Amino acid sequence: MSRILIVDDDEPLLRALRVNLTARGYQVDTATTATAGLISAGNHHPDLAIVDLGLPDLDGIEVVKGLRGWSAVPVIVLSARHSEPAKVAALDAGADDYVTKPFGVDELLARIRAALRRGAPTPGAPVITTESFTLDLATKRAVGPAGEVRLTPTEWHLLEVLARQPGTVVEHRQLLREVWGPRYETETNYLRVHFANLRRKLERDPARPRHIVTRPGLGYRLDL
Repeated sequence: MSRILIVDDDEPLLRALRVNLTARGYQVDTATTATAGLISAGNHHPDLAIVDLGLPDLDGIEVVKGLRGWSAVPVIVLSARHSEPAKVAALDAGADDYVTKPFGVDELLARIRAALRRGAPTPGAPVITTESFTLDLATKRAVGPAGEVRLTPTEWHLLEVLARQPGTVVEHRQLLREVWGPRYETETNYLRVHFANLRRKLERDPARPRHIVTRPGLGYRLDL
């Protein structure tokens, strides 16, 4: 049974999500403030967190950053903020997905399933070794220039897609479709944020990456 933490100060929404998720076999913890959410996460170690941005004590971005300080748990931001800067800020802080309110419950459930799949181990995946870093995709373990690196489930999934065809450009649309779903095939800002984070964590010189390569207007490539 997967454990899900929901941090949102909209109590009717919390009740509705708890009922829907519990009915589908999830164990659900809820919190109405950022502080309570971080305490719950530390005590119960959820498999996935859903975080609102408009919390009464702190911005939800601080919850995402707080989680990322010690955990690679998948994080879905659930917010009424529709602007691109808000989405980029959440992704840059370490969120894996961003869903705007109002939303369909079926879509949110699909995103939860996808995020949990991305966070699950991939049996039999190869070890990838470059001059700058090593990735064990089976155990989700990465070693970069400064030692072991914590990557988010979305970062792992992006690398897994590239690792299927090393040396080959994977187009933007394919990456977005496989990692976020077909409705997000034009959200290239998602890719910019996550690949910038991957280079910062794994490349010896993130400004001149040797292994996680951008082909402008086309896509991304993993060079070994």
